[in-house]
Amino acid sequence: MPRASPQPPDLTKTLSLPMLVALGAAGMLGTSWVYTASDFFARYGAGGEIFGLALAGLLAACVALAYAELAARFPRAGGEVVFAYAAFGRRLAFIAGWLLVGAYVSSLAFYVTASGMLLAVVLPGLESIAFYRIAGTTVHLPVLVMGVGLAVAVLVLTARGMGLAGRVQLALFGAMLLIGLALAAVGFGTGSVEHFWPAFAPEASPVASTLRFVLPAMTFLTGFSLVSVLAEDAALPPRRIALAVLATVLTATGFYCLVLLATAWLIPWQTTATMDEGVIDAFRHAGWPLLGWGAYAISVLGLVTSFLALFSAASRVILSLARAGLFPPALARLDSAGRPVSALRFTLALTLGLGWLGKGALLWLLDTGGVYIGLAWAIAVASLYRIRRLHPGQPAPYRVRPGWLPGIGGAAALAIIAAIVLPGTGLSLRWPQEYLILIAWAALGAVIYRLAPKPADADIRAALLGSTQVRAG
Repeated sequence: MPRASPQPPDLTKTLSLPMLVALGAAGMLGTSWVYTASDFFARYGAGGEIFGLALAGLLAACVALAYAELAARFPRAGGEVVFAYAAFGRRLAFIAGWLLVGAYVSSLAFYVTASGMLLAVVLPGLESIAFYRIAGTTVHLPVLVMGVGLAVAVLVLTARGMGLAGRVQLALFGAMLLIGLALAAVGFGTGSVEHFWPAFAPEASPVASTLRFVLPAMTFLTGFSLVSVLAEDAALPPRRIALAVLATVLTATGFYCLVLLATAWLIPWQTTATMDEGVIDAFRHAGWPLLGWGAYAISVLGLVTSFLALFSAASRVILSLARAGLFPPALARLDSAGRPVSALRFTLALTLGLGWLGKGALLWLLDTGGVYIGLAWAIAVASLYRIRRLHPGQPAPYRVRPGWLPGIGGAAALAIIAAIVLPGTGLSLRWPQEYLILIAWAALGAVIYRLAPKPADADIRAALLGSTQVRAG
């Protein structure tokens, strides 16, 4: 093996296990599911959504097993970038990183305007000044200002260190859990099983309804990979990082199913299916208006925690690509406290550079993110099997058993991609805008890769893998 170059400094390790799980799980919970319960109950039945989510959680856990083993082997910033480099080399590492940048930044840009639109429920004045119109959607000046303020606040928070960001995330996630438990206590305590069962419409097939919801449900459960991306920030032994990946999936899936089941238990789910605001309207209808506001609070907290988690993760992917020489080297620099301030600022620039587009145009970018995440999952699973073949006798801090389980998750990831890319599946991309975005993003990535300098492999290994390069062979 060629002699490794001197290793660059590591990120400061400040995240505890609860912080890491909070960043992953709260980053998965988001906002829209609180509202879309009405639409999904109508389309799939309460059983279709809840059982579909549970099944999707099992499939996501299969993918997460691959991430758990890989994150334990390579607890370095960048997640899939590092895994793909160790398994396949620089080109696939760039593809994995470019996919993640596209997925994370499009979500962050969407939140720039979505945050103000969500708060307009209690502050209607936010939608009072029409600024411009794009892609059929009016962007209001106060909404845009609110979103920019959120993005800058998150930059300031994360630039002060992931320890502080982790504590804030843990507090917000704790509030979400407490509200969720209150919803569950009232839903199960005052509702009835007859409101939930039968859980499907008389004319619907329970199996078909459940299976049809698995694919959209998988898109709810993408945040567990954030744990591996943030692994270098964790003050944890490798095996506990692996456990954090798995705990993230189980926590988020359990929270989704608990709150939605309590909602279906509270009043007949067929009634909720006719409403506009899902969980919020169900609790208001049942005579619990304060808990209706609690459900709304979950959606607001979910937006903030998702923004914080994705912003932190996006900066680590950018840092990782810079370490590999694929992005400007200035983005790989750490300040005296071991914080990637340059990568964080660049993340803010990308977020605001797209955030002005508004909800209409950003939905096109957001939809393509499902393709990017599905491909990143497939790359991670393939990387696991490739690394095992390259180093069959190498010990690992955490090892998946049985080894075929991640393959099931990888197949599910490919199914997501097929369902999104192929026309006529019900999850298909919008023609032609979203297909053009996919092509444009791939073309831009190809240009960046071709223009990037090609540093020595030993330099890349030292920068990307750090001390784990020994385990990479």
